[in-house]
Amino acid sequence: MGFRFPSIVHAIQRPFSSSKDVPKGYLAVYVGENRMKRFVIPVAYLNQPSFQDFLSQAEEEFGFDHPMGALTFPCNEDAFIDLISRLNA
Repeated sequence: MGFRFPSIVHAIQRPFSSSKDVPKGYLAVYVGENRMKRFVIPVAYLNQPSFQDFLSQAEEEFGFDHPMGALTFPCNEDAFIDLISRLNA
């Protein structure tokens, strides 16, 4: 499954209100099915194959145009936390 970088860049570059508290080298994303929770993750995750697969699945199922104005994963929060935990290991 290929990584479609232009659609990711578009999602990342859209403004969101609290961008000033995101450290350099990190990215804020929103995750959740009903209530969105904000996560700040390293930009380096974008290069990880498992994260790229997660992005592709989210794009196919939900697209990237969400009212939060940032990269949004309207999925189960536990699935996202599990992925991040594996990337941190």
